[in-house]
Amino acid sequence: MARYILPHFGQLDSENLDEYYDTTINLHDSDIRVDLNFESSSIETSRLEIARRFIEQIADFDYKNKKYIEQDFKDKDADTVKTYIEHHLDELGDDELNELIDASNKKLSRQEQLLKKLQLVRMGLYPDSEEQFAIFDYSIGEEITQYLVVLFVDEFGNLDYITMES
Repeated sequence: MARYILPHFGQLDSENLDEYYDTTINLHDSDIRVDLNFESSSIETSRLEIARRFIEQIADFDYKNKKYIEQDFKDKDADTVKTYIEHHLDELGDDELNELIDASNKKLSRQEQLLKKLQLVRMGLYPDSEEQFAIFDYSIGEEITQYLVVLFVDEFGNLDYITMES
């Protein structure tokens, strides 16, 4: 048995893994769901070390991801984040919007205010995946909407792509 202790998950047997593990991490006074997903029942501990880095540096990855989100929003050729924001500005009622944004704010547009409300709600780790290593889900509020801005990143935290999902 190759035991490996992963923060927030505890001890894992890298030679006899389950397909799925989950936990919750508190970040900036919010609970973030974190899940580990495995395609096979064993993995090299070097891949678990990368997962450890993602867990231990979740705040850094969140900061980096928010920069990716802002870049997508400002990119005239990109439409994922703009579509998410515009959809919610169109669909939410005045009461819900007034809880999220300040209509009297003259410094930030309604779109920019709603953009700032996007918060990390989930980080999914896929240590043995050939494609994305991690998937980050962002929402303006899961009690408000089922839609998410989702970032797919490689093992170094570099953005592969952004999409909107429900």
